[in-house]
Amino acid sequence: MPSPPHSQLRYSRRGLLGGGLALLTTLCIGGWPGTAAGSFRPDQLRLVMRTRYGDSGSTTLEEWFTLLERLASQPLRTQLRDTNDFFNRRIRWLDDIDIWGQEDYWATPLETMGKAQGDCEDFSIAKYITLTHLGVPTRQLRMIYVRARIGRRRVTQAHMVVGYYETPTSEPLVLDNLLPTITPAAQRVDLDPVFSFNSDGLWVAGSTRSTANPVQRLSRWSSALSRMQEQGFL
Repeated sequence: MPSPPHSQLRYSRRGLLGGGLALLTTLCIGGWPGTAAGSFRPDQLRLVMRTRYGDSGSTTLEEWFTLLERLASQPLRTQLRDTNDFFNRRIRWLDDIDIWGQEDYWATPLETMGKAQGDCEDFSIAKYITLTHLGVPTRQLRMIYVRARIGRRRVTQAHMVVGYYETPTSEPLVLDNLLPTITPAAQRVDLDPVFSFNSDGLWVAGSTRSTANPVQRLSRWSSALSRMQEQGFL
C-alpha cells in the first residue's frame, strides 16, 4: 500500500532526541559475528516466512525474489527506482508500538514483508538489504537518520531514509517512503541529516570519515543483523 500523506504520519514517540540520537551512545552486548560464516539462503527464508506469516507473507517474499532476478541485469537507476517502489507500494506505514508493541523496533526485511507493515527504519533496512543483494556496494549506500519537517506546521520529527552515493563525497540520491520519486539530497529541503551508517561505518552529518563501528554503536542494527543471519539473508 502507498505510504500515508504527510499529515497522517507519526514517528517514534520518543522523538529525535529521545530515540535517534540516543542510538549513538547505545552499546550492544557482545559482538556481531560477521557474515563470513553465513550466506544468502532462499530456502531458509521461505521456511521462516511460511512458518511465521503464512501465505500472504510467502507471496510477498516470492515477489521479492522475482524482483531480485529481474533487476539483476538492469541499470543502477532502475534498481534504485524499482526497489524504492517495491516497498513503498507493498508496505503500510505504521508505528512500531502498533506493530510490535515496542517503542522502537528495527525489523528485518522478512519481518517487514511478512507483516506488510513498517515504520521508516523498516522501509530503509529493507531497501538497503535489497540493493546490497543486487550487488550495489555497501560503500555507496547508507541509511541516513534525519530531522524531517512534516506537514503544514513543519513539525520536526525523527525519520530515516536510504542514500545512494556515487562517491564518498557525492551528493546522495534519497530513497524515501514519504515521496514516490528518488531525489538528490539538495532537493530535500525538508530533511536535515543527523548521522548515517551502513554495514561498515557510521558518519556524523557533514563528516567524510567514519567515526565508529555501527554494529558496536547501534544495538538495534546489531540485533537486526543477527536476525537476518538466522533468517537466511546473510
